[in-house]
Amino acid sequence: MNDSQFKRYISNASRWFGVALIFILFISCSNDAEYKQIDFTQKMDAYSPVDKKKDRTTLRVAVAAMISPKETFIYYRELIDYLAAKIDHDVDLIQRKTYLEVNELLAKRRIDLAFICTGPYVSGADKYGIEAIATPIVRGKPFYHSYLIVNKDSALQSLTDLKGKDFAFTDPESNTGALVPRYWLRQLGAEPETFFHSFTYTYSHDNAIMAVAKNLVDGAAVDGHMWEYYQQRNAFYSSKTRVIKKSEPFGSPPLVVSKALNPSMKRMLTDMILSMHEDPEGQRILGELMIDHFAPPESRWYTPVKAMIERISEVEDRDDASQES
Repeated sequence: MNDSQFKRYISNASRWFGVALIFILFISCSNDAEYKQIDFTQKMDAYSPVDKKKDRTTLRVAVAAMISPKETFIYYRELIDYLAAKIDHDVDLIQRKTYLEVNELLAKRRIDLAFICTGPYVSGADKYGIEAIATPIVRGKPFYHSYLIVNKDSALQSLTDLKGKDFAFTDPESNTGALVPRYWLRQLGAEPETFFHSFTYTYSHDNAIMAVAKNLVDGAAVDGHMWEYYQQRNAFYSSKTRVIKKSEPFGSPPLVVSKALNPSMKRMLTDMILSMHEDPEGQRILGELMIDHFAPPESRWYTPVKAMIERISEVEDRDDASQES
């Protein structure tokens, strides 16, 4: 996605800032014990899972907000602890609200290893100097889907039923949470601005699930892995939603490194992550995350995402040219 398209996203999102603000306040005041209180603007910087030792090298690990800050801490803590112990380095966990922020940190060589979404990886690999080293295998496959969800008690059955309704995207750069639903709308000859009554960005998949469950929005597009994870591990909100559409399979979000990372460190990280499932403790941690193991990424897994990005760019360029003529 180019800069002008991203600016267009942000411009559109700002139109519904009031909706997002109400959404934030509603969640922040929630007393639900089953989910942790969420602050969309929160950043989690420099979590060090082991006591730092003087003069020991620090590996900087970033996590974009696929899930909300406190949930991210829970979700990734053991994996980061495991990493730190295995490579005998200090590890700082840095979280950012958007995928774009993480990509920019990678480009500035302020991050060594990152957990990012498939969309930003495909669109930003060359621009931001990103290299994928491992793809999670979940339920035996290196793929995931975008899920279109609605409240389980609603009468909505398809994307077309959401016309004139309120909708939640996740991150503007997200594959499952933004690119895929926009592509679906393009196939209908529609745009979010005219198709939906309103739309907002939740900046995490668990927040989007919660929004649908609480009827704050009528529908949302989310990462299928995350929805399935919550269904099995904490279904308080996901069980109040219903999947009405699934996308084609795409390569799962990879672990990426900065191309500026020391080659020996990259080899060490890659070998350790790809063999993690062979270690009893590593296998236990992966099991908690519902990951079978990590595998070397194959470019063909991500070809469908690249094709969607190119298709949307072509249509938008054509539309821009028509408006200028």
